[in-house]
Order: sequence, then C-alpha cells, then structure tokens
Amino acid sequence: MDLDSPAGRLLSRREAVVWLGATGALWLMGGNWCPRPSIAGTHAPFCVVRPEQTEGPYFVDERLNRFDIRSDPTDGLVKPGTPLTLTLQVSRVGSADCQPLAGAQVDIWHCHALGVYSDVRDVSFNTVGQKFLRGYQITDSRGEAKFVTIYPGWYAGRTVHIHIKIRTAHAAERHLEFTSQMYFDDGLTDRVHADQPNAAKGQRNARNQDDRIFRRGEDQLVLAPTTIADGYAATFAIGLQVP
Repeated sequence: MDLDSPAGRLLSRREAVVWLGATGALWLMGGNWCPRPSIAGTHAPFCVVRPEQTEGPYFVDERLNRFDIRSDPTDGLVKPGTPLTLTLQVSRVGSADCQPLAGAQVDIWHCHALGVYSDVRDVSFNTVGQKFLRGYQITDSRGEAKFVTIYPGWYAGRTVHIHIKIRTAHAAERHLEFTSQMYFDDGLTDRVHADQPNAAKGQRNARNQDDRIFRRGEDQLVLAPTTIADGYAATFAIGLQVP
C-alpha cells in the first residue's frame, strides 16, 4: 500500500477557500480555525480543523465496538504498556458555528509496545487472527468517543503514532470518511519508552521531524497528554464538515 496516499476526505483546497473564506488561508498555511459554538451555555464543541493523513497499510475493519482496546478478544490477553485514556471530540462545522457530531463511528488502531500491529501479515511478523489495540466507539450527544489503550511503541521508519478514522452515515447513503494520525511530543515519548515494556524494543530510529508523514501535519496532530494516577489522558478535538 502507498504510505503517502491519503484516505478519506475532509475538504479539498478549493472547497476550503470557498467555505472558510478569509480563514481558509489560515488552515491551508497550517493554522487551526475555531468557530464560536452556536448554543450559549451548552457543552462547547471544539471545532478544530485537522489535516488528513494516510490510512497506512495496517487498517482492518474489525467492527469491534469497545471502550477498552487493550485486550485481544480471541484469548482475553491484555497487551502490557503505559495506560492511555483517549477522548475524541468530534464536531460538525457549519458556515458560522459548530455543533457536537453524535452518531459518528470513530476507529483507532496502533501498534503494541514492541511495534507490532494485530491481524496483519508483514515481512517481520504475522498476527493474522489477533485483534489487540483495535476498536471503535460511536460518538455520544456531546460528540465524544472515549478509549482506554496503551502508549504506542515504535517501528522502523515511523515516529510514535495512533491512527484514527471517523465515518458518518446519512440519508440517501451520503457519508463522510476522515482518516488521520495522532502523535506525541518526543520528550514525553522518550520518558515513557525508557520504562518496560517499551524499553525492550531499544532506542527508536525516527523522531517526529524524521517522519515525512508527521511533517505534513506537524503540531496540528500532536496530542497533549496529562498525567493521571495510572498513566496518561489526552483529549483531541476534530471539526468536520458533514454533507
């Protein structure tokens, strides 16, 4: 699979300029646009336009509806690692406002502490039939989908990342599919990977700026985890224009 070919769709360059007007230039230059929520006094969605990135070769549509993706449902074994609680906030962006997007399917998937994905055949591993660190949630009335997972490991040529895919279904089979990747600050990754089980993999050979896929989104796709009792928690906001 071509690692550079983007999957899904947010807005074309022309659509972005027409739709966002003057603010479109900010997005196209790498900035974020946050329109004012339209309903005062309610849960305020964060309408942050994020860049798309490639799906990569390891997406498998497992249709695993679950909150905790650490285990393999085939044997119940939990992948070890530093716990990470991840909340995705998905919003529907309009011409002048934004609203939480309920009912969207949010999939995430990533490698385990030693850099291996589940349910794929690769030149260096074969995990076909296993389903660890994959799953989806449906966004609630606040546009949120929450997961419990572990801090990802690394593999050759890529910086540490988590894949995300958002899909919606509407009348007359119209739908939207948005695919991207989420990253971590290199300093935080160094600290997490200094401990087991990540340390068993050894020193990684690619940091954020070494990764050509990361450089196409850079800071717009970096998570900002906070420390919690047993690991880390992060929230990531995504604003989408839905047909």
